[in-house]
Amino acid sequence: MDPTLTDALTAPLTGTVTLRPVRPEDAASYCEAIRRSREQVAPYEPRRPEHWYTPEFQATRFADQLKLDNAVPWVLAEGDRVIGTATLTNIVHGAWRNGDIGYWVDVAEAGKGLATAALTEVCRLADEVLLLHRIAASTNHDNTRSQRVLEKCGFEQYGFAPEYLHINGQWRDSKLYHRILNTRAPGEPPA
Repeated sequence: MDPTLTDALTAPLTGTVTLRPVRPEDAASYCEAIRRSREQVAPYEPRRPEHWYTPEFQATRFADQLKLDNAVPWVLAEGDRVIGTATLTNIVHGAWRNGDIGYWVDVAEAGKGLATAALTEVCRLADEVLLLHRIAASTNHDNTRSQRVLEKCGFEQYGFAPEYLHINGQWRDSKLYHRILNTRAPGEPPA
């Protein structure tokens, strides 16, 4: 990630929680949160090898993500404690100006509106800083909690994809959502 973007891509979510780009040193805290939430996220995630839950693997993964020019990995952080993530991937510029969003909140913090707050800020930053036109998301067809978050944030379902992603050991159907962020010309900054 371009270091000059780090500050521009940081935003407060609550009085104590901040959305900011991930850092490799977030790995240990992330691993604590994801291990605690493992049972909660299992129905909606690919099956992960055991090394996925180690700080060493995550530190390397975070460092690699930060080198990509088509992704922005954020954490929801309360001080140095990671309590969730939001990751904008598959960013395409040119005439499309699109990205795909994924997000997750620690089971210990669920139900506090943090996913909605994070997604709202990601949309704002994608519009105002990254100059994207559209963000897309998919959810398992039965993940009503995530669908409610998307709908609260102005996303609308535009499709249904049978056997779309390999989740929790099998191909799962997904509902496809998107949000149009603006109608400016491609790459044009907000007025």
